[in-house]
Amino acid sequence: MKKSLLLLAPTVALGAAALAMPGAASAADGHSYQAQLNAINNSSASGNLTLSLNGSEATVTQTVSGLAETFGGNPYPHVQHIHIGARGECPTQDADKDGDDVVSTTEGAPSYGPIGTTLSTSGDTSPAAGTTLTVAPSGGSYNYERTFTLDDKTMASLKDGTAVVVVHGLDPETLSEKAQAAKSDLVPSLPLAATSPALCGTLAASQMGSMPGGGVDTGGGSTSGVENQAVLGFGGALLAAGLGAGVLAMRRRTASES
Repeated sequence: MKKSLLLLAPTVALGAAALAMPGAASAADGHSYQAQLNAINNSSASGNLTLSLNGSEATVTQTVSGLAETFGGNPYPHVQHIHIGARGECPTQDADKDGDDVVSTTEGAPSYGPIGTTLSTSGDTSPAAGTTLTVAPSGGSYNYERTFTLDDKTMASLKDGTAVVVVHGLDPETLSEKAQAAKSDLVPSLPLAATSPALCGTLAASQMGSMPGGGVDTGGGSTSGVENQAVLGFGGALLAAGLGAGVLAMRRRTASES
């Protein structure tokens, strides 16, 4: 019996080691947030965005399509931001208060709040860069990826579920005559279309390395929960194999002694 237990012990230890793999522990150190970007102001655009957070360092990856393609004969610059500190939602068309059939940025503000972080292609990511067209992604479709440090206000909004991604820039030809003639509520030297929302989505969070908990928390885009299940399965298989080996050794020992 003692020899059988000795045969079993190394395999059990191996299974326990698999359960304590470093990768499984490190995965729990960060968070992932995801937003499904839906059309607003009848833009016909769509997209998605994932934000992976490690401490205060954020890596943002984004894909969009169907936006206005050109502006003044050049690729259309689409300023985009994480808006914070309000209701954490995207406005409906009922937010249009002046009857021009466009929900402007300020009309949508009660739903998604002010700019917390500018999703610029380079340089400043603060609200000060919010309408800087030269660092905005451009064109009707684009992929965006950037790593940068989030400020405390945006971090707090992410954690309390009130962070909203808004992509701006509409095709003027799709707007009413009143809206086409209007100036931007943010930059009066630009037309209203240039800074009005085209896409909007609330950032939903899920902790990496944890099992999905249901509701919006399951939409964080992390596969680490599945990876941890695989680790548990691997460890369980090793434990089962160890028990099987122990039983087989015991049977052989009993047969030889009989």
